[in-house]
Amino acid sequence: MFRTVELPLWLLILILAFAAVTALSHFLLPSVRWFFRRRMERVVAKLNTRLQRPIEPFKLLRRQDTIQRLIYDPKVAQAVAEHASETGVREDVAFQEAHRYAREIVPSFSATAYFGFATRAAKLLSRAIYRVRLGHFDEEAVSAISSDATVVFVMNHRSNMDYVLVTYLAGETSALSYAVGEWAHVWPLSGLIRAMGAYFIRRKSRNLLYRRVLARYVQMATRAGVAQAVFPEGSLSLNGKVRDPKLGLLNYIISDFVAGDGRDVVFVPVALNYDRVLEDRVLLAAAASSKRKFRFRWRDAIRYFLKHLYQRLSGRFIRFGYAAVNFGAPLSLAQFPIKQSSDRTKQIGKELMRRIRAITPVLPVPLVATCLLENDGILKREELKKLVRGKVRALEAGGVPVPLLKQDVDQEIDAAINHLLMRQIINETPSGIVICEPEKPLLEYYAASISQHSDVKKITH
Repeated sequence: MFRTVELPLWLLILILAFAAVTALSHFLLPSVRWFFRRRMERVVAKLNTRLQRPIEPFKLLRRQDTIQRLIYDPKVAQAVAEHASETGVREDVAFQEAHRYAREIVPSFSATAYFGFATRAAKLLSRAIYRVRLGHFDEEAVSAISSDATVVFVMNHRSNMDYVLVTYLAGETSALSYAVGEWAHVWPLSGLIRAMGAYFIRRKSRNLLYRRVLARYVQMATRAGVAQAVFPEGSLSLNGKVRDPKLGLLNYIISDFVAGDGRDVVFVPVALNYDRVLEDRVLLAAAASSKRKFRFRWRDAIRYFLKHLYQRLSGRFIRFGYAAVNFGAPLSLAQFPIKQSSDRTKQIGKELMRRIRAITPVLPVPLVATCLLENDGILKREELKKLVRGKVRALEAGGVPVPLLKQDVDQEIDAAINHLLMRQIINETPSGIVICEPEKPLLEYYAASISQHSDVKKITH
């Protein structure tokens, strides 16, 4: 029993390593997890005192616990059985496939990452690049939403800055859970996005089992009251217009809703617009190629970053004009009247997009672009300013809010003209302002963002 045993050094190191791992997993790590869990609970309790809509317990579950709840849900179990029957694979294989989908979808929300880093970084970035404005906001209607209801912000998709801008502006309301596409499913970005509470979706997947696992996660989060933000267009608009909705995520929410059975679901339309969309040329190139592929090159990104840094350090940087957000009238799912023999999801999706189009912010650059295109030719600066002022009056008379152009109209129009001149989209000659023909699609792109308001008559001299 007390004899000396000789072991190779490598085997001794291996035994000690296994012993250390066992000690960590059974004694130290549970204590560390408990310490951080307690700390997180205190942070969340403090946050909930200032948030209009407190963070729901479902959002705070450990990621592994949420995955377990999802894959053992009766509806997922039924989907697994049906998938196994249809494809001819064993049920345990189908179950592992569903488990893999659940791990891909479920986020790992961190209140510290979201409120300690994400909202502050979003505010810093938004205000560094744009003059951020919150336009129309029916505070009374939003405040009247029941505290027990699940709020879903439904937004048009203009730029990848949409995530940043809405995170910043909604930072005092709640922690939003976004549906994020495949573009963000790369390391290390994916880890940060999961920590912010976003869940990943394969927008083009036709795998029925995957869609049912995703649907069940969305339904569980909705029933638990998690505040969400969805882009029903599914992807960025290539032509600047607000497009018709893709009804997948909306259908998951609406199909699981039963009036009077649990909490209400309230959709809040959100419309965003920019004087300059960061990806505008990339989007137009994708539209011209008829393929929704966006070429990303690290070389171009680094060159752009260095150029931006130089402009900052040299004091030459000029912000990209306005970024504006309008909030529309909330739509209660429990109170929405459904027409007989109609598709409820399609009807609600159509109504939400109608509301988004109606409140899309009218900004100086899109307005100047509209007037230039409507009066294609050479215009003196004062003539152009007169046309824009007339357009503003016509919009207001038609009930379209134009809050950013109510005061200092001439100053805002001059800033928009100078912005287009700086980007060489237009030229100002002694004869007047003329559109640079190769850049005309850019003007059309920005004008299209407010084209739904263009039942306003063309203004002439």
